[in-house]
Amino acid sequence: MSARPEDTFLEESMELLQLMEDSLLKMEDNPGDADLINDVFRSAHTIKGTGGVFSFDHVESFTHVVESVLDKVRDGGISIDSTLIALLLKCRDQMEKLVVSAVNGESSPAEEVMASSATLLTELEIYLGEESLKTCEIILNDPEVDIINEGQLVATDNWHISLRFDREILQNGMDPISFLRYMKTIGELVHVTTLNDDLPELKSLNPEECYLAFEIDFATEVSKTEIEKVFEFAAELSTIKILPPRANINEYAELIVAQDDEMRLGEILVSSGALTQRELDMALKLQQQIRDELVSETGVDTESPRIGDFLIEQKVVHKEVVDVALETQKKIASKKASSGVIRVDADKLDSLINLVGELVISGASTTLLAQKYGDEDLLESISQMSHLVEEIRDNALTLRMVQIGETFNRFKRVVRDVSAELGKNIKLEISGADAELDKTVVEKIGDPLMHLIRNAMDHGIESQAERDASGKTEQGTLYLNAYHDSGSIVIEVVDNGRGLSKEKILTKAMEKGLVTSAQNLTDSEIYRLIFEAGFSTAEKVTNLSGRGVGMDVVRSNIETLRGTVDVDSEPGKGTTISIRLPLTLAIIDGFLVGVGKSSYVVPLDVVVECIEINEEEQKQTQMQRYINLRGEVLPFMRLCDYFGESRDEDARENIVVVQYGTFKAGLVVDALLGEFQTVIKPMGKVLQKLNGISGATILGSGDVAMILDVPNLIHRAVEQSHGLTHKKSAIEGISLH
Repeated sequence: MSARPEDTFLEESMELLQLMEDSLLKMEDNPGDADLINDVFRSAHTIKGTGGVFSFDHVESFTHVVESVLDKVRDGGISIDSTLIALLLKCRDQMEKLVVSAVNGESSPAEEVMASSATLLTELEIYLGEESLKTCEIILNDPEVDIINEGQLVATDNWHISLRFDREILQNGMDPISFLRYMKTIGELVHVTTLNDDLPELKSLNPEECYLAFEIDFATEVSKTEIEKVFEFAAELSTIKILPPRANINEYAELIVAQDDEMRLGEILVSSGALTQRELDMALKLQQQIRDELVSETGVDTESPRIGDFLIEQKVVHKEVVDVALETQKKIASKKASSGVIRVDADKLDSLINLVGELVISGASTTLLAQKYGDEDLLESISQMSHLVEEIRDNALTLRMVQIGETFNRFKRVVRDVSAELGKNIKLEISGADAELDKTVVEKIGDPLMHLIRNAMDHGIESQAERDASGKTEQGTLYLNAYHDSGSIVIEVVDNGRGLSKEKILTKAMEKGLVTSAQNLTDSEIYRLIFEAGFSTAEKVTNLSGRGVGMDVVRSNIETLRGTVDVDSEPGKGTTISIRLPLTLAIIDGFLVGVGKSSYVVPLDVVVECIEINEEEQKQTQMQRYINLRGEVLPFMRLCDYFGESRDEDARENIVVVQYGTFKAGLVVDALLGEFQTVIKPMGKVLQKLNGISGATILGSGDVAMILDVPNLIHRAVEQSHGLTHKKSAIEGISLH
């Protein structure tokens, strides 16, 4: 089912509004940047125009005033300052509300939305002064065809536009008059002739069908492409011909002669602005239809009309312009430019990833069968197939990878608005915006980051008086950084504020019964208490924080993504919160291990090495939970004990050394079964909270293997060794928290 034109309008409007917001935020540091001003103006202009085409009157009328202010900014009549930018950002939000309301079919926006529009319009009119904002009326001339003379166009210095609407255009939610109304905002309707030749007798007239056509003389300074955009959403339901003024011939000719790229005739005309891409596409389509008809009639593959002659015959381009283009084409070869980017529906990508996952599982099953029968030729063939499957898997996963910069940029507006609300001077600096990770992870990390940023601004960055007293710069800074590390992505939220107070955190934790005075906690363990449910050290409740709601949700959401969150702080200098996440949630390379009669998968990117335990070491490890690994204290845990697996006590054990971030631990297993492509299957709701397990996968044999939650297990291994050893100082040096 094809999308409604209104849905397309909504999607494009959201993109334009985001561009408008980004440009306005950049203008605070670069108020005189003409490109930024033009980006904001074009965004408002396009939304207004398209809203008018759909007869979204509230969108069109409100945005028209915004556009008028922006036009004066472009002309230098209004100077850019923080007050105007704040007002335009509010207008941008209001435009979004009006667009959503209109697309949802509401005849009129909600009362509070209308009230906001009125308030903002009053503020905008202050900048416009005495300028008239009256909406121009459309005046149709007498229905006398004086533009057309025996099928030939009269040479004028105006644009000539022929509009032939399909009869069902009204049934598709389009109002033909709205197109004319919008044209008045970008130029002058010099003459409009209404053609009613197709109008039936009254008894046969269907009020839901359109029978009228228009011939228009139009004076404007905009380009042919801009004029065509007026009719963009009616293009499939109309026949539209736009002939430029003859005065434009010399301008087009100069642009054509200046071409130095190899292009076809139609492309040369499009690049010069004499022809639009839609007109070229339509002409090529009609040209092919004529050729097919000639072949059908004569049975001979004859040459179709040349595209230049065809365009002249269709009255969409002047003959003189085509002649100049043909002359220029003789000097350059034919080459058609192509675009390297296409949009793909996210659901299609998800379906592809699922199919690749099933292919990986089937490949593993086939490999087991080949090994069982020992056929060398089959094993070689399976090996080649497995290599190709790995390449398909890697390429399929890259299709879902997106840059995190778009998510980061959303917070520029948040920092601006919240800092104004708090009365603090805070700027946001972004780095690592080009780091890529899975689209699903990007979508789900936005809310946790929002909590962390708002808390950093409220709790972390000091007031102006505090910063002055401590000798800090007037402006506080928040940093958002992202980088890849060992198969994961690390996202850092850093502030240069007051830092965390260990004393306050411990006192509040004891009041709530989270810890006791007898416990000897490391700095990291103390800082992690801020993620406990209901924990807050705020002295007063604000709109942003202080109720102890949010930070525990942050941790929960990050752990749901198989990630971890850590805190590092230095009193008086600031706090760093680091989020470590997997790059993908779909398919990973795993290391298969045996524990008792079960199999488990360790993500391969966290495996450092494997160590076989000799008989003497095995006895020693029964008494303690750490070993000496080449002079390094390595805490470990036995998976058979942790998961309650039965095992042969005399069997030789192995330690899989794993590392997550800067922390290491050992996992004691019974068997090392080798690398394994792992398709991650989500756990059901009942099993989602299993400690030490992050998911499941299906082996080639059809058995189910659990995927280990390595960060969780490292933490538990450190805790166990910390509780059983007297070498406290050494263990604290490698403690996860």
